[in-house]
Amino acid sequence: MCGIVGIVGKPNATEIIIKGLEKLEYRGYDSAGLFVANDTTSSLVKAQGRIKNLSDKLTPEVSGTIGIGHTRWATHGQPSEENAHPHTSQSQRLVLVHNGVIENFEELKSTYLAADTFIGETDTEIAVHVVEAFMNQGLDTKAAFKKALSVIRGSYAFGLIDKEDTETIYVAKNKSPLLVGLGDGFNVICSDAMAMLEQTNRFVELVDGEMVIVTADAIAIEDQEGHAIERESYEAQLDLTDIEKGTYPYYMLKEIDEQPAVMRRIIQNYANQEGEIQLDADLLNAMKDRDRIYIIGCGTSSHAGWVGKKIIETLTNIPVEIHLSSEFGYNMPLLSEKPFFIFLSQSGETADSRQVLVKINELNYPSLTITNVAGSTLSREATYTLLLHAGPEIAVASTKAYTAQIAVLAVLAKALGQQKGLAQAADFAFVHELGLVATAMESIINEKDLISELVAEYLTETRNAFYIGRGVDYYVSMEAALKLKEISYIQAEGFAAGELKHGTIALIEEGTPVLGIITDEVTGAHTRGNLKEVESRGAKTLVLASADLAKPTDQIVLPTVHPLLSALLTVVPTQLVAYFATLQRGYDVDKPRNLAKSVTVE
Repeated sequence: MCGIVGIVGKPNATEIIIKGLEKLEYRGYDSAGLFVANDTTSSLVKAQGRIKNLSDKLTPEVSGTIGIGHTRWATHGQPSEENAHPHTSQSQRLVLVHNGVIENFEELKSTYLAADTFIGETDTEIAVHVVEAFMNQGLDTKAAFKKALSVIRGSYAFGLIDKEDTETIYVAKNKSPLLVGLGDGFNVICSDAMAMLEQTNRFVELVDGEMVIVTADAIAIEDQEGHAIERESYEAQLDLTDIEKGTYPYYMLKEIDEQPAVMRRIIQNYANQEGEIQLDADLLNAMKDRDRIYIIGCGTSSHAGWVGKKIIETLTNIPVEIHLSSEFGYNMPLLSEKPFFIFLSQSGETADSRQVLVKINELNYPSLTITNVAGSTLSREATYTLLLHAGPEIAVASTKAYTAQIAVLAVLAKALGQQKGLAQAADFAFVHELGLVATAMESIINEKDLISELVAEYLTETRNAFYIGRGVDYYVSMEAALKLKEISYIQAEGFAAGELKHGTIALIEEGTPVLGIITDEVTGAHTRGNLKEVESRGAKTLVLASADLAKPTDQIVLPTVHPLLSALLTVVPTQLVAYFATLQRGYDVDKPRNLAKSVTVE
């Protein structure tokens, strides 16, 4: 997820912007850039790769009292210096940074910019050209920016500077986060408060559709009709732990929102610039001749293992079994001749899993821990470790660790399948497909209002709920039900849709919520049939379907992604369902009763 910082009114704008961008590195990015200016000079500097690459290109002449900076993750156009932000208008008078996706960029280009030339391939560059196109019609910068906002469709957080006015940053947002920070003789903008905490702890939240004029001494907020809006600032009272939460009301919501960035960070850590997966050769050699893989986990990690089973078996032709840690340790099944063990744990300290690992080590079987915490017990005691690179997960209800576990299992399956010379692995364009998933995740995350409304209609008053699906959709149903029950205390269960009529349908009564997940072409029609069965018995059904299989009456439509990675996307709205159900019932989202984040006792 891209990051934005900006400042007006301080002489060391370059240094402040670089430091702010560094605070946003956790979001994942492939390029960075900044623009700074003063009354006499201006500088635009961009670099592909890390922020250090950008810093290395800066000279003492790159200075100013106003500036904007950006970290980009490629959506439109490949990672490159040309596609990095900030972008300039046709005459290069205007400079723009942007988070989000402009849905009608092609229409804007053909309607307003037929004679323009472009440096890169991004939707952002088209946006800044459109602003200047309206200026060429006689509008001033503010009016042109406002008119551009009226024709742009999609999600955006914009920061715009006119080189002929080096005292003003023009700001607007829609569905993408952006804050204005208040200083003494200066003001800042940022995607996340942590980026500018060194400068100020006073921030003003912006609302979708608003435009803000930011100068060193004041900010002016206007609605779409141009009416002035007065809004009180708030003080970000953040200690080291709170900084991880930023300005979010709950860790869980922040961690849901971070998932696109986590997907991109996994790509950055496990693939090179050519998109080739790079894993420890010793690990791959240890796995390639094994006759069975056993995935061991608890709760959410076990559910991630079920999704991973499908991916691994498809790409490696190695059978996979999923076992609960608490059961496996005391009821070990008959093992294959050449087993390999994978332990999934967010914390790496899960006691139930460790007692299994101890026994596996006694049997001298090789093992891999996939965890979020380097140096944790499970990491130290396993033969190999792969890190999730998800960042700290504080909320008890795991969200980004679940999707990170699936993504890293997919990394492993891709690399192992290629190591074995299997065509299905070679043909799976993992990096490209996971990048598409990250972008699709953002589109779902932007639908919070819709999901909140559906939760209010379906779940706020209910005592029971069911998720149903088939195949991978069933695996997601189990995780979705766990999220709902553990924090909202709704008695929720995830079932294989075809099993309803073998007993569970007896629990369906008038008004029972049944949420059906449909992303598989082969089984989708069968799941719809099961939904009709429960509807005839009084159930109130809600459908989450991929766009290629969706019907007009489906309430939540998901972008279509690669079938092996569909669970990464499908789970996101179910996480938000659990979040809003809990919020609307007045419970603590992050700290559900009777539960702890890291389970360190059996």
